[in-house]
Amino acid sequence: MKFILSPEQEMLRKMVRELAEKEFRPRAARWDREEAYPWENVEPLVQAGLMGMTIPPEYGGGGKGVLETIIAAEEIARVCGVTARLVVEGNLGTVGVLVHYGSEAQKRKYLPWICQGEKPAIAITEPEAGSAATDLQTTAELDGDHYVLNGTKCFITGAGVSRLYLVFARFNRVPGARGIGALLVEKGTPGFSFGRRTPMMGLRGIPEGELIFTGCRVPRENLIVEPGEGFKRLMQAYNGQRCGAAAVALGIAQGAFDLAVRYTQERRQFGRELADFQGIQWMLADMAIALEAGRLLLYRAAAAAGGTLLPPALETAMAKTYIGEMAVEVTNTALQIHGGYGYSRDLPLERMVRDARMFTIGGGTAQMLRTLIASQVLGRKISQRKE
Repeated sequence: MKFILSPEQEMLRKMVRELAEKEFRPRAARWDREEAYPWENVEPLVQAGLMGMTIPPEYGGGGKGVLETIIAAEEIARVCGVTARLVVEGNLGTVGVLVHYGSEAQKRKYLPWICQGEKPAIAITEPEAGSAATDLQTTAELDGDHYVLNGTKCFITGAGVSRLYLVFARFNRVPGARGIGALLVEKGTPGFSFGRRTPMMGLRGIPEGELIFTGCRVPRENLIVEPGEGFKRLMQAYNGQRCGAAAVALGIAQGAFDLAVRYTQERRQFGRELADFQGIQWMLADMAIALEAGRLLLYRAAAAAGGTLLPPALETAMAKTYIGEMAVEVTNTALQIHGGYGYSRDLPLERMVRDARMFTIGGGTAQMLRTLIASQVLGRKISQRKE
């Protein structure tokens, strides 16, 4: 199956690439070096209609789909992975939950925030509940017209920066997936505070940190998915986030490959261009094949979402698993081709290597996604628990 982009999608790619080269490439190293949030990039994203472009027009969005988000995120990630993540989280994940499961009041209030540049955050991971998300211990108990939240989340992308948090919690202490639902929690809600920021290896411009809930009272109307079917629905929406993560990894790898191709045609050794050596040619060929294979897997997952923001689990897991590992290999190979220059901080390659490494872990580890794929292939649930 060939994926032929429409003229509008090709125009989007061209526009985003030009924007990324002009606005984002010159500042990309700064966010990494200073571990600073890319606030200066938010307004150009908003002006280009790249924040909330999947949100229906009646709420201020562009009414686009998963594929358009992937195209934009990939192009931006070629030069700046951190800024590409803003695009992903401003169009998928929490946005998908709001669009498909939110009440009319929730949509009217929160979707315009995102169109104006707000990057919402998903809060799942806890100190004792990483891959085993159904083991989470943060509790939500109904008290009158409020839910009372207690617990701690960790490794939350955008902690302290984001204004809106989609918080997974265990309702009324019901065990397992049956007890899990989600609340929308605003920054500044009494009883909601931020703990330690975790220093990370890559993608340093967006904080990863702790959320602490101590008797945090959240209005009942902020319940977005009730427990029971809630966990399944939220995981469906999370597939959109995983597609976005794969797009960022793909873009980082593509950017590293582009640098490698150019360098092999500029650098001379033993009186010849590096590109004249068969060993180098084979390295470039393998990288090109891997990139194209990953792109096709990702486009297939996006196409399978149809008119929703909910890509299917199998196609999404395959794309993210392959692309996450491929990006690590391609960025490392590109660095190797550059030799000492690649290892230096004068070029972005060492940053790209560090940034790419996250995508075999965050949003579902490669190992857990393989378990998910196997369960689909075998047609049965595969338990991780010791019986």
